[in-house]
Formats: sequence, structure tokens, C-alpha cells
Amino acid sequence: MNNGKSIPELFGELVDHLSTLFRKEIQLAKTEAGEKVQQATRAGAMIAIGGVVLLAALIIFLNSIVEWLVVLGLGRQWATLIVAIVIGIIGYVLLRKGIGDLKAGSLAPNKTLNQLRADAHTAKEQI
Repeated sequence: MNNGKSIPELFGELVDHLSTLFRKEIQLAKTEAGEKVQQATRAGAMIAIGGVVLLAALIIFLNSIVEWLVVLGLGRQWATLIVAIVIGIIGYVLLRKGIGDLKAGSLAPNKTLNQLRADAHTAKEQI
């Protein structure tokens, strides 16, 4: 069953196989980390876009809707407060979406970690 190989030769092959396995797992971890960086980049872009939209909305609505509400008979202070609250809610929702995408749990290389645990368990069984 051992094909005429000695115990040291078999042990050497086991070490080689485990070494290859762990190198491949490290490569997988690097690949998955790259994917997570892309995910974080997209989330950062979402936060930036949310901020730009919030700023644009403030400028546009504070210059036009406030005046429209004043024309309708609402006091300038009340019109400004109402518009600021509505635009603030929109900006808050966009920012929370981006921040939620950056949660640490969603950026962890879960597939690789699970595979490394399984590999370590297999290696223990082999030895």
C-alpha cells in the first residue's frame, strides 16, 4: 500500500502536499481580499455619491423650493426647516447604505477562512 516508500519519504510528500495546499489557500485569500477591496471601493463610491447628491439637493432645493413655499404663504424659516429635513433624510439613507456596505463582517474573507479551517482539520487527520 505504501508503494515501497519509506516513512520519511511519505512524511516528506505529506509536507510537500500540505505546503502546496497552504500556498494555494494563501493565493485564494489574496484573490478574495482583492474582491473585498473592490466591494469597499464601491461602498466608498456610494458614500461619496450620497454626499454629492445631498449637497446638490441642498443647493437646488434651498434656492428654489424654499422660495416656492414662501410664495405659497409659508414663512421663510418654516420653509427652510421643512426642506432641510426632507433633504437630510434622503442624504442619511444614502450614507447609511454606504456605511452598511463597509461593515467588517461583510469584508471578511469567509470562504477562505472556512477552507483554511477544513484544511487544518484534514492536515491533523493526516498526521
